[in-house]
Amino acid sequence: MANPFPGMNPYLEQSDYWSDFHNQLIAAIARTLIPQLLPKYRVVTDKWVYTITDDLAIALGRPDVSIQQRRQPPPPLSTTAVTSVQPIKVSVPLPVEVQQSFLEVKDTATQSVVTVLEVLSPANKYGEGRSQYQAKRQQILESSTHLVEIDLLRSGKPFLLKSEAVQSHYRILVSQAQHRPVADLYPFDVSVPIPAIPLPLRSEDGDILLDVQTVFNGLYEQLGYDYFIDYAQSPPRPWSWDDIMPFLSSASGL
Repeated sequence: MANPFPGMNPYLEQSDYWSDFHNQLIAAIARTLIPQLLPKYRVVTDKWVYTITDDLAIALGRPDVSIQQRRQPPPPLSTTAVTSVQPIKVSVPLPVEVQQSFLEVKDTATQSVVTVLEVLSPANKYGEGRSQYQAKRQQILESSTHLVEIDLLRSGKPFLLKSEAVQSHYRILVSQAQHRPVADLYPFDVSVPIPAIPLPLRSEDGDILLDVQTVFNGLYEQLGYDYFIDYAQSPPRPWSWDDIMPFLSSASGL
């Protein structure tokens, strides 16, 4: 079955699927762009590394990180003396390394980065990960590099803009270096397709169109998510049944 939603699929936002889907989406976007950009531009998939504490990692649903907190029973009471308070075993937050893929479009001749494309993950939107990503984001915005930022996660606070009046489930930001501080924001909800967006390049070359929804739908089918996602289960928070039932009912013909 094809993606039952007209745009983003909220079930892919849950931790069991998002990490893999994020990496697959980055790679699929790269494969889509490369034929359109050769030979002048090179598309590079890279990773940036940052750290968050393991308690935050668990809160964000990272299944490969765990904290064990156990209470050790005290020794038997002595009949000859009053025992002192016994310690219990606890766990303290430790740094967890997070690697996140992103795309760079480079000028083949100069190897300079023309455009950075980011697909946000939960760790980008909470706590230490948010602060570290925001610092990286600000460096790009203060440079001559274009930024395309795709946020397909309803949870987490969006990154503030100077005039923050738009409310939407999802958003895509296209910030062209020569137009800053003005940028193009594409807000959209689960009820509509993910918009096609211009990918900014050198001014003499103009932009090319990136059809994110087509890439998304193709990936959904190629990776067989319909076999693994149980649409009878409740959607991930903050989604509710009322939000998604119209789409699932339509897809099932109910």
